[in-house]
Amino acid sequence: MQSSAGARAFQNARLQKKLKKQADAIISAAASAYGQGRYAESEALCRQIVQAVPDHFDATHFLGLSVQQLGRLDEAQQLLERAVALDPRSHEAHNNLAAVYLALQKFEAARACLEKAIALKPNFPLALAGLGNTLLQMNLPGQAIELYDRAIKLKPDYADALCNRGLAELALGQFDCARQSFERALLFQPRHAEALVGKGVVSIELKHYDEAEAALAAALAIRPGSAKVLAHRGRLNFALSRPQQAAADFEAALALSPKLEVALRGKAEVSLSTGNTAQAILACTALLEENPRSAIALALLSSCFANQGEIAAAIEHLDAALAITPDEPDLIARKIYFLDYLSDADFAVQQAARKSWWDAIGARFLQRKLAPQEFDPDRRIVVGYVSAEFWYHSAAFGLLPVLRHHDRAKFEIVCYSCSPTRDEMTARFKSLADVWVDAWQLSDDELADRIEADKVDLLIDVSGHTTGNRLPVFGRKPAPIQVTGFGHATGTGLQTMDYVLADPVFIPESARHLLAEQVYDLPCLITTDPILDVPASELPMLRNGHATFGVFNRISKISDEAILVWAKVMREVTGSKIIIKHTLLDDPLVRDGLLARFVAQGIAEENITCLGSSERAEHLRAFANVDISLDPFPQNGGVSTWESLYAGVPVVAKLGHGASSRAGGSIVTAVGLNDWVAEDDEGYAAIACKYAAQPAYLAKLRADLPARIAASPAGNVEIYTRSVEEGYRRFWRDHCAAASERGEVA
Repeated sequence: MQSSAGARAFQNARLQKKLKKQADAIISAAASAYGQGRYAESEALCRQIVQAVPDHFDATHFLGLSVQQLGRLDEAQQLLERAVALDPRSHEAHNNLAAVYLALQKFEAARACLEKAIALKPNFPLALAGLGNTLLQMNLPGQAIELYDRAIKLKPDYADALCNRGLAELALGQFDCARQSFERALLFQPRHAEALVGKGVVSIELKHYDEAEAALAAALAIRPGSAKVLAHRGRLNFALSRPQQAAADFEAALALSPKLEVALRGKAEVSLSTGNTAQAILACTALLEENPRSAIALALLSSCFANQGEIAAAIEHLDAALAITPDEPDLIARKIYFLDYLSDADFAVQQAARKSWWDAIGARFLQRKLAPQEFDPDRRIVVGYVSAEFWYHSAAFGLLPVLRHHDRAKFEIVCYSCSPTRDEMTARFKSLADVWVDAWQLSDDELADRIEADKVDLLIDVSGHTTGNRLPVFGRKPAPIQVTGFGHATGTGLQTMDYVLADPVFIPESARHLLAEQVYDLPCLITTDPILDVPASELPMLRNGHATFGVFNRISKISDEAILVWAKVMREVTGSKIIIKHTLLDDPLVRDGLLARFVAQGIAEENITCLGSSERAEHLRAFANVDISLDPFPQNGGVSTWESLYAGVPVVAKLGHGASSRAGGSIVTAVGLNDWVAEDDEGYAAIACKYAAQPAYLAKLRADLPARIAASPAGNVEIYTRSVEEGYRRFWRDHCAAASERGEVA
């Protein structure tokens, strides 16, 4: 028996030795096949060994890797878990198992595996970078950067780690650092597609659009069918105000990858910008189906509701987005903007929201230490206007006459244009500037550098908290005196903003203590050039036999509260009709929704006329069909109010409890129509009904209004500009006096 047992043991040992020798040869062949991308062949070879020697570590390990490359991740997980069990001290097996966990989005399991791999081999660049990738996926970019740095220290030419460090820096908003990481990765590996995409993305963030275009083109040459690259090119086209090209890129990306977040987001944004609200809603819905906690999807959906005048729903969705990412600058800015449309939001609520922007974002900016100046209170002052609205935009109509009438002997004008959009209005602004800077191609730090180099004395923000603003630049304080006005002068909340240009109606004394800025009063918050190309027209009710009201404002301004009051007026003024005009009324969803809101208040659809987009001349001629304009509330009209008045059409306005709800009252009061301004809903309705019954008075007022405007300090643009300049000079003199008291010498 012993002899027989000994013989069997001897034979088994010989068999194992033979199998091991064969296995080593097969493993070598499998490794060669794997290295050449022949994964099915590698799998087949490894299976031969595992069938004969089930506990063969190398074969099990390689089999798991081959199956992973063939896309069978669950099977790869089982095989690599067995490999780890066979050799718990294999740092490579732990690392490779972690890669499968990461692909399966099992982040905690991946993290544990990688930490074990690093414990087994502390100087293991692949595992260090892998742990960085895992932490980045877990939304821990700061910790990820630490791991990437350790990997790069061990392997300075590690292009993947450099690229992924750039992605982590991008997530933290460290754009300059991210750019350096991507460029270093490309130095070692010029055709690194992910690094090229990263460079393109960070260049978009830094507003270096030419660099972004080149990087994305290079990435697309390497990966012609990449949905991600196409989507980011769409983002670039959108930033460059090329909506058609952007839409085409997003559609192409979604055809390749229907659930790609960046493409769905882009499609929603471009759809909103081109007035296709229904398409934007579909894109947002798709985003939320994929990720119910997508803050950007909720924010974009809020804009869809705002487009339809449903501000409460818009703010509800925005609050949901803010609950997910409370410190996101764009979301805080949207909340500030939307609160101006909410009836319950008074000065205190609105300014508290602006302060939250400063606390969360603005206070982080490093303020500039400016070089000594020439503190001569009477010298020529350098005034810099920072605006995203140097084109056919409502804010441009308020600013253009001021630039045209500036006293160039006393003021040097520098215009920092923050939008790539250009038109005939842009050319007019450019001709009025002593210096023109295409600031839309400069990052915030670069723009602050340029302003400081230009030695600007007074820096004027025109955009406020609206799209395209450069408030982060103002947070850096690149000029000694900073002012907000003209475009969205509702206060910024910035501790670095010194003044806001307004008037006593727009921001009353009782609310001024709530603002971060000191209020300087103009004859009116805004003016506009005389509108001389509006032909005189007969009062429509004289030929129609009924009153026609008009609302030529954004649909987002038409609140349910306003419709309730307008419906009451229309019921009381027998036979009256209403004309509503705005570009978004070309959108069937918006138009039908608006009509439904009126019908719900008992107004027949045939008494409502909806007009969409048109050339400005046609837009102005449309006032010939309006007897009385109704100012929307709580968000009032601005330039549209001036247009109505110049057309001879008086405007009924109501004073609200926040700045934006007092703009209409400010303008109407400034031209002497105090009787057309109400304190509440009842007063508003009473004014509209009273004057709708006085056709003779309306006819005379229609003829007299243009002359009354011209005689007012608010309507006389030369007088208005002198008032602006008096403010600028006062700001400068006060600054010089304060510098003298501090003993500062240029």
